[in-house]
Amino acid sequence: MPIIFKALERCVAVIVQILFSGKLNTMLLAIHQVGHRHRWVASWLVIGLVAGSTAATPPALSLPAATSTAGYVCRLLINEVPFPGERGYRSEADTKLTMEALLYVLDGRLRRVPKPYKQSQVAATTARDIIDVITAGGMHGQFDGFYRDAKGRPVMVSRVSERIDNLVRIAGQGQPGKFGRLLKYAAALATAYVDDKLTCADPHAPVKAVYGVPATGSAYGWMTDERRFNPGGNFLRIPDDQQGALGGNRFFTLRKDPQ
Repeated sequence: MPIIFKALERCVAVIVQILFSGKLNTMLLAIHQVGHRHRWVASWLVIGLVAGSTAATPPALSLPAATSTAGYVCRLLINEVPFPGERGYRSEADTKLTMEALLYVLDGRLRRVPKPYKQSQVAATTARDIIDVITAGGMHGQFDGFYRDAKGRPVMVSRVSERIDNLVRIAGQGQPGKFGRLLKYAAALATAYVDDKLTCADPHAPVKAVYGVPATGSAYGWMTDERRFNPGGNFLRIPDDQQGALGGNRFFTLRKDPQ
């Protein structure tokens, strides 16, 4: 027993040296100094502690740079969906599906405007790229909080960036969980879209009629899921049984025949 206690006492010194130095040569030197009889104890204890410490510290989560197209799109997706504990949150799967639906709305406004509509009628702008679609109308335009500054750079209001920073902070605590998976999914979707490698399906493509009214298929807008919010005009409110309500949002398609 005294031998074991002595070995453990010396192991403490080894561990302290390793934790404060973080260098391999320091670790080897410290183990060597324990002494031949106790060296095996120190070696296995240190290996176990270092491995455990490494496993308990998840890699830092990061999003694509906000100044990049993927980073900007990614932040819009994150901003528009609920995370665990927030109003409208149902499940991880629902939030991920919402992100996919949001991205298809943006793409629809940019590249898939259905005839006989004009882009300006659907997206409230004539867009050259997805950033134009997102920033249309300025700070309080189509997507509140996302706009171009005086120099034409895509930016977002502080409340948006602060919430996203907080979500990233939460995701970085402890083992990877729902927060981390949702953030990574948003980043992966945005990156895949920018690289033209999007593989998920448009959840609203099959919507060809709404309560008997012929529709174009696909969604071209979304709003907070409350009855008082409705874009009006030729937009049709997609019902629940056609996945019109996702992530606390209500999605809207278009009349096939404009009025």
